[in-house]
Amino acid sequence: MSRNAELFERAKLSIPGGVNSPVRAFGSVGGTPRFVQRAQGAYFWDADDKKFIDYIGSWGPAILGHAHPEVIAAVQAAAANGLSYGAPTEGEIEIAEMIRQLVPSMEQVRLVSSGTEATMTAIRLARGFTGRDKIIKFEGCYHGHSDSLLVKAGSGLLTFGNPSSAGVPADFTRHTLVLDYNNVSQLEQTFAELGDEIACVILEPFAGNMNLIRPSEAFVHALRSLTEKHGAVLIYDEVMTGFRVALGGAQSLHGIKPDLTTLGKVVGGGMPMAVFGGRADIMAKIAPLGGVYQAGTLSGNPLAVAAGVTTLRLISRPGFHEELTRRSETLVKGVQAAANAAGLPFSSDWVGGMFGFYFAPEVPNSYATVTACNNDAFKRFFHAMLDEGIYLAPSAYEAGFVSIAHSDEDIQATITAAERAFARL
Repeated sequence: MSRNAELFERAKLSIPGGVNSPVRAFGSVGGTPRFVQRAQGAYFWDADDKKFIDYIGSWGPAILGHAHPEVIAAVQAAAANGLSYGAPTEGEIEIAEMIRQLVPSMEQVRLVSSGTEATMTAIRLARGFTGRDKIIKFEGCYHGHSDSLLVKAGSGLLTFGNPSSAGVPADFTRHTLVLDYNNVSQLEQTFAELGDEIACVILEPFAGNMNLIRPSEAFVHALRSLTEKHGAVLIYDEVMTGFRVALGGAQSLHGIKPDLTTLGKVVGGGMPMAVFGGRADIMAKIAPLGGVYQAGTLSGNPLAVAAGVTTLRLISRPGFHEELTRRSETLVKGVQAAANAAGLPFSSDWVGGMFGFYFAPEVPNSYATVTACNNDAFKRFFHAMLDEGIYLAPSAYEAGFVSIAHSDEDIQATITAAERAFARL
């Protein structure tokens, strides 16, 4: 038995399913999870000491690659002064100022510890600011595991969502409307009928939790115009896209100024940290200034702040995101060419350091179209690539991530591996 298999069996005795986050269990692809023992740059080594080229990068934060020496040094220096204080530090001000400069829509920010916490609080804040209860989210977009967001679409337009997780009372989701991503007419109809009851709309501005799905220009501009017209708060959930698709986030690519933004992953440089922020008049409603309560013992943790400040400084270098995008483009076009040569129905897309592979003839644009992809073909491709030493997300519904540490040689090795994997299909 491999060391990975031994660890998985051992883990299942004390950890539900053997993992501390569901997708790690390889449930949708089958097989044994790889237990990481160390990582460096674009690579990690599993418990059997096999080396992989890693394209999940801790699900996005490792934009510089794993264990970047300057980030590690910053965390070590911070740790030498103490791990947590429960009191403010100058570092919190420094990273808040950096975020305000890089994402101008975020006039004021609050540091928290996870993306779930950021999105949950942003919605609470939008409700407190507007005095309304109803929210809109989109089918296939994931905004953390808070109760009102674990929702699937109801049976028809303008019916409220149903819980998508056991343990979530229907009453917790009765104010949540679930609409189709990229469906402008549905959005317009919903606002026409319920516009004065809607507190906010929250979306992934490039979806990454149903694979990479790109919004249409008409969709994002309809979101902005309708929320402005009806006094609803527009929340860009950039936990995944923030600093990953562009230095100014997805909103800078869309030319949209949302009312609130949530950040995570890259902003903490691999440490547990997230942020929500936006218009100063909305942020004035959060405690201690206003009546919307939020607190956290580890908010602004000094180690996470040190990692985040260093990461943001390094990715702000001129040309960083242009080079990151070039590497993603080279990877995606190379894998696409390999699929074409094999005569397989396959499509792909990328933006900044995110990419998507789809076993379908055309790039999907919604939850319905992405779930129509050939999931069995993906499973076989995933395991063929794993055998080749390439680690992709163990799910057909997750985006992939390129780091600046992925060299041209790494990318070419991945394309060559894909050629062999497609041949096996």
